[in-house]
Amino acid sequence: MARDLAGLATVVALLLLVTFLPPDTSLSELRKTGTLKVCVPTAYPPLVTGDAAAPGIDIELIRAIADRLELAVSLNENPAMGRDFNPRNWRLSRAACEIIAGGVVDTDLTRSFLETSPSYATTGWASLSPEPLTDGLSGRTVGVLTILSGLDRIGLSSYLRAQGVTARILPRPDALVAAIAAGEVSVGITEALLAASLAHPEGWTTRPLPPELTRYRLVFGLWKGDLTLKRAVDRAIADMAADGEIEAILKKYLGARRF
Repeated sequence: MARDLAGLATVVALLLLVTFLPPDTSLSELRKTGTLKVCVPTAYPPLVTGDAAAPGIDIELIRAIADRLELAVSLNENPAMGRDFNPRNWRLSRAACEIIAGGVVDTDLTRSFLETSPSYATTGWASLSPEPLTDGLSGRTVGVLTILSGLDRIGLSSYLRAQGVTARILPRPDALVAAIAAGEVSVGITEALLAASLAHPEGWTTRPLPPELTRYRLVFGLWKGDLTLKRAVDRAIADMAADGEIEAILKKYLGARRF
C-alpha cells in the first residue's frame, strides 16, 4: 500500500513539474518573422533539382506546406546533404533552418535527434539498366553506388553475394552512369530515387530490388521540442494527402516509377 502511494505521489509530482515547463513557441515565433527556413541539399534529384521550372519533390512539398501555414520559404543549401542520408553528418543547426528536407529518411537514428513529419514516399535500393532485367541479377557484373550511409549496405551486400554477382563499387553518380554506358557493368544499383533520376535522361529502366531489402519512409525533419510547428506541419501534410496535392507532385516527378 505504501509503495502504491509513493508511486502515485511520484506521478503527480512529475505532472506538476510538466505544468512549469515553458510553452513551445516554435510556430508563433515563425508567425512573427513570416518565413520558414528550410535546409536542403544543393542538388539531389528528384527531391531537389536546382531547376526553377521543376525544383523537385521536396521543394514543391515544402512550398505547399508553407502556403498552408501562410509563411514564405527561405532555402538554405547545405552541400553535405544529398551525399548522405545520415542527418548527423550534415552539421545543421536551429539557426540555419526550422525544417530539414531533401533526403531525410525515417530511421531510429534520425528519430534519435529529430522529430519527423508524416511520410510522403518510400525509397530503398533499386537497379538501373539500359534494358529491362527480365532474367534478374544472377551472374552479372553490376556497378554499386552506396554513398548514402542511411541505407542498409550490409543487407545489400548479403543480397548481392547470394545472387552470385560480381560487384564493382563506384564512387559517384556520374561514374555509375559512365560504367553502364561503356558496358563495363551491365546493371547499376543505388538508392531508388537517385536511380530514377540517373536512368531517366538515358532512357534506361529502373526496378526496385526485392522486398526482403529494407524500405525507407521519406520524411521532413524538425527539431526536437518544436511541437507546435510539428503539429501544424503534420496537419498540412494530412490535408495535402487528402486533397491529392502530394500525389500530384509525386506524379509530376516520378510518374509510374514508384517504389
